[in-house]
Amino acid sequence: MPEPEAPEPAPWSGGGRAPEDGAIAATGMGGAMDLATSEGETLEKTRTGGPAGGGPSGKPRSLWSDAWRDLRRNPVFIISGLIILFLVFISIWPQAIASGNPLSCDLAKAQEGSQPGHPFGFNGQGCDVYTRTVYGARNSITVGVCATLGVALLGSVLGGLAGFFGGFWDSILSRITDIFFAIPVVLGGLVLLSVVTSNTVWPVVGFMVLLGWPQISRIARGSVITAKQHDYVQAARALGASNSRMLLRHITPNAIAPVIVVATIALGTYIALEATLSYLGVGLKPPAVSWGIDISAASAYIRNAPHMLLWPAGALALTVLAFIMLGDAVRDALDPKLR
Repeated sequence: MPEPEAPEPAPWSGGGRAPEDGAIAATGMGGAMDLATSEGETLEKTRTGGPAGGGPSGKPRSLWSDAWRDLRRNPVFIISGLIILFLVFISIWPQAIASGNPLSCDLAKAQEGSQPGHPFGFNGQGCDVYTRTVYGARNSITVGVCATLGVALLGSVLGGLAGFFGGFWDSILSRITDIFFAIPVVLGGLVLLSVVTSNTVWPVVGFMVLLGWPQISRIARGSVITAKQHDYVQAARALGASNSRMLLRHITPNAIAPVIVVATIALGTYIALEATLSYLGVGLKPPAVSWGIDISAASAYIRNAPHMLLWPAGALALTVLAFIMLGDAVRDALDPKLR
């Protein structure tokens, strides 16, 4: 008796190439999965960054690596970074592009315009505006960087500890920050710095740190409170990890991004604040060289010699804009919601 013929397989109705025999296996939910991919192909996908890998080397990408990749492709970051590098360079070595002495003046040339060797002209005292503009970057960059580091360090430590431990100390810190937020910055500078006779940058830096840490503290506190509720922190706590280990190894790396963003933007704000205080006569004082001092001295001659005001004010505006643009680019790169 002849055996019955096996039924012909139904034609493949899916897209692409029809699978080989034994390549389709039923799943428990009534679907099917493709088993035709060999082990070698799976390993190749892993090496080339396919579904089984997170990047070209097969390693999962982190927030920081993704942020750096985005920043390198962002023209705003590149332009602002080049401007900031140039400003840092001339603040460290102003003699590279300005050979004159910012304190050397000739009253016979007061308020004169551009001349060969003096492209920006002279100020009311006969000092070279170009040389003073170049040397003025040193104090402005020093104040901005030192104030930002001090504010970020103090605010992050206090806010992070308050957010992690909570309770009584968190309430105390919140009330203290409320008090500092109620103090107008410029008015506080007029009151506190008016009694200082030093013409160095350190009283100005100390004042900015004193009134600037509450903002960073609030941000660090909220970021730590959010981070400590994640599953990996709870798992570390269940495994017996100490508070210091959880703070340093698990919470800080995942909570520091908002602090970096705000500190980067605030750096430009501190440079503008230094110029404002110097303009009002309570920040840096002569014979210190500062854009705020030069703008204050040039404001009385704005009609007769506008070049005295144009160049230091333009340098200040460009510097503040560069740091704000850099902060915006860093914020966009570190915010997963914007991806």
